[in-house]
Amino acid sequence: MESLVGKTALVTGGRTGIGFGIAAALVERGAKVVITSRSEDELREAAAKLGEDQVLAVAGDATDPEHQQTAVAAAVDRFGSLDLLVNNVGGAVRAGRRLVETDLAAYRRTIELNLVTALTWVQAAWRGWLGEHGGAIVNISSIGSKLSVPDGSAYGTAKAALNHFTRQLAMELAPAVRVNGVASGTVLTDFTKANIEGREDKVVGSIPLKRLGEPADVGAAVAFLLSDEASWITGHTLVVDGGRLLNSR
Repeated sequence: MESLVGKTALVTGGRTGIGFGIAAALVERGAKVVITSRSEDELREAAAKLGEDQVLAVAGDATDPEHQQTAVAAAVDRFGSLDLLVNNVGGAVRAGRRLVETDLAAYRRTIELNLVTALTWVQAAWRGWLGEHGGAIVNISSIGSKLSVPDGSAYGTAKAALNHFTRQLAMELAPAVRVNGVASGTVLTDFTKANIEGREDKVVGSIPLKRLGEPADVGAAVAFLLSDEASWITGHTLVVDGGRLLNSR
């Protein structure tokens, strides 16, 4: 549980849900962690829960290059390095049920949020520390990248592109920086509670392990991929979904 002692990580969208679960897993394993989110007060509360001696909250818009540079610089100033980056920020902007009917502005926004934002964070971290010192990156994807579902065309496309982005980046940055991904299934967060309300039994019934994921499930996978225990793994997107992709229904 001390596999990340001496490392500094930056987790985008670390205030709640999967991001908070990832940050908690990294703190438990000894890392210093910078978390970001738009809501400054709630972000500071999250940092307090995680332990302010190990966690720094830097509020801002994850898509803003100036905020990205500020967060990277803050990590180096406070903790002396930035060894690990977790691109957790993402989401779906409703663009339409079918691609032929997609609202193009919403589609572009979804691609921007899930894919372009990941790239700009990597660029900021590369310039601020990783380019000279090396490290590891994990991009948070989704099993939506591997499924064709109603209302999921823009999000699924963006996450599928993120999977390839992970492979491409791993090739380009090796051997100094390892780059991997985690494709998450349905994880129990405030967002998913609202999204699956009234059909919980159906959702759980489609998962062979018969439960929804917890943020800690994703956090443990991310922590492993960032650690030296995964030192010979790069360019891989690990599916963490309770077996959902085994079920074709």
